[in-house]
Amino acid sequence: MKDTVKTAREIIEHYDGPPVRIMEVCGTHTHEIFRLGIRKLLPEQVNLISGPGCPVCVTPGGAIDATMALSMRPDVIICSYGDMLRVPGSAQDTLLKRRGKGGDVRICLSVSDAIRIAQAHPHQQVVFLGVGFETTAPGTAAAILEAEELGLDNFSVLSLLRKSEPAIRAIVHEPGCAIDGFLCPGHVAAIIGEQGFRFLKEECHRSGVICGFEPEDILYALSQLIDAVSCGRVILENAYARLVRPQGNITAMALMDQVFEPEDALWRGLGVIAQSGMKIKARYAAWDARVKFHLPPFADHEPPGCCCAQVISGKMDPRECPLFRQTCTPQTPVGPCMVSAEGSCAAAWLYGSE
Repeated sequence: MKDTVKTAREIIEHYDGPPVRIMEVCGTHTHEIFRLGIRKLLPEQVNLISGPGCPVCVTPGGAIDATMALSMRPDVIICSYGDMLRVPGSAQDTLLKRRGKGGDVRICLSVSDAIRIAQAHPHQQVVFLGVGFETTAPGTAAAILEAEELGLDNFSVLSLLRKSEPAIRAIVHEPGCAIDGFLCPGHVAAIIGEQGFRFLKEECHRSGVICGFEPEDILYALSQLIDAVSCGRVILENAYARLVRPQGNITAMALMDQVFEPEDALWRGLGVIAQSGMKIKARYAAWDARVKFHLPPFADHEPPGCCCAQVISGKMDPRECPLFRQTCTPQTPVGPCMVSAEGSCAAAWLYGSE
């Protein structure tokens, strides 16, 4: 491994070819790249761009507003991962503030926690905010099946789940896209497999390396992408084979297919992307919060001056936002990219300028 890291560093540090633009799609990669100071190792012609890999960040503002409205109903308990509680809605209100006003909003470490809460409170409706990509979707699907088996009619999921492939396609097909390669998310690839990213090479003619999260994983993946560009090659490499199988996790994908179906979905910063959402199938409508509470389609909105949309789509570095380190800080976040631990702005704030 030491030899691999040494070779990777040599490829990176000695690169003197044309400009290379690499997008990391995973929010954890964004965080680790900032934390490890990897940008300091890169030649000036190699540019790393953060993409739409933070699930909280791509959730449209209208979904936050709808959830806050539900939270104030006396018969509703909102269950969510912690980051979602601090994401501002259209009026800079948050679920955390709504909890201070009497709303029953609870942090869950997993969707199983929400199932237990529903069992303990049979006279209240428990709504779990299903946020994430293919990584969290199987667990959410399993919870819906468990609720069906238990006859738990006071549990439902607001599915805000998203699929990775359509978003990457949308970025590549944007006019003027100059991204040469992608650091592909290892956690997502563990579910959908190497096969889930073949489209990058075969259809989009872009390089991709499926990458883990250790320093040597990231350095190796970057070196391979830089080397491919310098040689005029298009590659797809699974550099996370210790976890990612070519065909993925068959059981997890079967769970998703059983419970969810694709739908056109709104992403913050990217607009509506065809077939990128995971809609709960009609068979499981009794556990679909959108159906149960007759929620209208979600709109998107940005707080005045917020540049999260540009940051998420890779069009702006967090430090270029005029609100960054001014009115927008982790203590007073204006947009979701400063809230989530996987957000580009939060990582840039925490680990400083590079």
